[in-house]
Amino acid sequence: MSDDPVTWLVAALQVVTATGIAVFWLTWFRAPHEESWLPPGYVEHERVFVFPDSLLASLLVVSAVLVVLEQPFGEPLGLLCAGMLLFLGVIDAAYFSRHRLFTRARGGLMNAAVVLSVLVMALILFLTYR
Repeated sequence: MSDDPVTWLVAALQVVTATGIAVFWLTWFRAPHEESWLPPGYVEHERVFVFPDSLLASLLVVSAVLVVLEQPFGEPLGLLCAGMLLFLGVIDAAYFSRHRLFTRARGGLMNAAVVLSVLVMALILFLTYR
């Protein structure tokens, strides 16, 4: 088992990110999404991401455990998660920008925080496991 504090910190961030993804979806499914400014097809567009986000969250946790246990596939799996996070962040940024969902009246601060946190986590994983 690793005694490196950076390893434990990054592993904790991975678990926190996975938890954040789960909380996002639990919250999202409980909201009505009836705002008049939401783009057509918003709900169907977002629902497509449940499976890949669930897979990402699972892989983040598995990678964190493997890295802490100093198993060989932990870091490559962490890099895979970095790529998934980068793709998710870029897609969200493009979609939110295209539909003006970064404006304050349309939840822009929260949308920007989600995109930024996803991209920062991708960068952390890339820099840690490269």
